[in-house]
Amino acid sequence: MGRSLSAVPDYCTRVARNINIEKLQYNYLFPEISTREVEHMKKYPNAKVIRLGIGDTTEPLPDNVALSMANYARALSTPEGYKGYGFEQGNKELRKAIAETLYKDLAIKDTEVFISDGSQSEISRLQLLLGSNTTIAVQDPSFPAYIDSSVIMGQTGEFDHGSGRYGKIEYMRSSRDQLEQLVQFAQKNGSIIIFDSAYAAFVSDGSPRSIYEIPGARKVAIEVSSFSKMAGFTGVRLGWTVVPDELLYSNGFPVLHDFNRIICTCFNGASNVVQAGGLACLSPEGLKAVLSVVDYYKENAKILAESFTSLGLSVYGGVNAPYVWVHFPGSKSWDIFSEILGKTHIITVPGSGFGPGGEEFIRVTAFGHRDNILEASKRMRSLLS
Repeated sequence: MGRSLSAVPDYCTRVARNINIEKLQYNYLFPEISTREVEHMKKYPNAKVIRLGIGDTTEPLPDNVALSMANYARALSTPEGYKGYGFEQGNKELRKAIAETLYKDLAIKDTEVFISDGSQSEISRLQLLLGSNTTIAVQDPSFPAYIDSSVIMGQTGEFDHGSGRYGKIEYMRSSRDQLEQLVQFAQKNGSIIIFDSAYAAFVSDGSPRSIYEIPGARKVAIEVSSFSKMAGFTGVRLGWTVVPDELLYSNGFPVLHDFNRIICTCFNGASNVVQAGGLACLSPEGLKAVLSVVDYYKENAKILAESFTSLGLSVYGGVNAPYVWVHFPGSKSWDIFSEILGKTHIITVPGSGFGPGGEEFIRVTAFGHRDNILEASKRMRSLLS
């Protein structure tokens, strides 16, 4: 049986706890949801739980992508195929493929692309890059890791596009007009924007897929992205960050040079095996296959959105992103979460977990097998109709 945190221990070190971590809620949002799911399963052991909460992909990787990783791994068992450390900045071919395939016509250089083990890890490295004296500005609601990592670093912040040296925004809530205003704001105030384009592959209505589509963004923005949702790499772990040459500190020193120093100091580079898979994703065959899976998830989002709309509820999202936000006026989001889980055995995400602005909402993910999406829609209709 575990010891209570309030119990007096037999021995303590003289190292003080990081006071910034003390400011965090005890549990990060998504592990808290998993904990509540486990408790629900104990109460209803025979229930078929449908997970529409955490944004985890569900469909298999394309054959050529998986095969490229398998072949690379197999070659490591041979003298000719074995390789050790790669470049901290990433495989040169992959950096070039990202620049030429995903940033076509945007003048992004391969030397401005840094390969990561996923955008969530990169967010923390960017916090380290900019230091604890930086002021942040985030949207409300916002991805929890943006705020929590800032708190751990001891940075101060606010929940809007107010004054700050750099801001973080979620891609799926940013129209072209908003991004143009944001870039203008950054130029006027000397801010740096951290732009998360993890869901760029889901955009299909002409909205920007990259902040570098906005004039002037190269001088004020860093872009973080990932293969997780585009290619189903949530468990494989691979992403990238773009830091333009023109992005300068107040003293004229290039941000790129410092970021390169952080990468070389704190990161030995993404897995060579995984980078082989990323390169396969960007081949003509691979890109067609991964975007086909994206279309599958977008159809799921359409099904979910239509099911909630048919019940007279206001629905947001589900068009250029694999998430649907549903409004329950006058209700607490954790109460909605608990009621839906208790009566339908469906896991969602309470909107307040993303900030005060998410209260009265739940977020539902479109990542799921089609039969589960259809079954979830049926259960929701029976609960709410």
